[in-house]
Amino acid sequence: MQKDAYTLILEAIDSGIYRPGDRLVESELAERLGVSRTPVREALQRLETQSMLARDGRSLIVASLDHNQLAELYVVRSELEGLAARLAARHATPEEVHVLREMLEEDRNMVDDPQALSRSNRRFHRQIHLASHNRYLVQQLDLVHRSMALLASTSLAAEGRGRAALAEHEAIVSAIEAGDANGAHQALKSHISRAFETRLKIDAAKPTR
Repeated sequence: MQKDAYTLILEAIDSGIYRPGDRLVESELAERLGVSRTPVREALQRLETQSMLARDGRSLIVASLDHNQLAELYVVRSELEGLAARLAARHATPEEVHVLREMLEEDRNMVDDPQALSRSNRRFHRQIHLASHNRYLVQQLDLVHRSMALLASTSLAAEGRGRAALAEHEAIVSAIEAGDANGAHQALKSHISRAFETRLKIDAAKPTR
């Protein structure tokens, strides 16, 4: 199935081709994506409505998150991810748990490659969302993770964070595998809390203008 302009632009933001602050030009996008300008224009309008893009004068740029927006996003992410882990512990099939285990093993080979680990991390969390077997929760988490694409860097790039995150993932999967709903819920919320803490440290270390 051919992807539409909206999906292609969203994927480009998510993969870091377009980063917060980058200007999106309708004609350039149409040429790059190999589509006419009309679907690109409609896609940009839709992304602006969803706060993925922001106005900078007459231009549209990829939005960025301020401190308050970041804090609000992590609060919602923590609650929804925790719920997903709780439901996954109750409803995940043996096959879904096996896939999570395989993901953990593959990630051990990426621990020194933050970008590859970040992409794998998104797949890992998405697998937990699906294992919750709750379509409405999956939809809401898709929206949250879409907004996460507005963060200019991955917290997994911080020194030691990759290995720590893998240990946290191990605890989450073990709880899901054991059917420990409360344990899975707490393990995932703790994981998100540590990721947020790392993110705050990264932002605090940035030079002020």
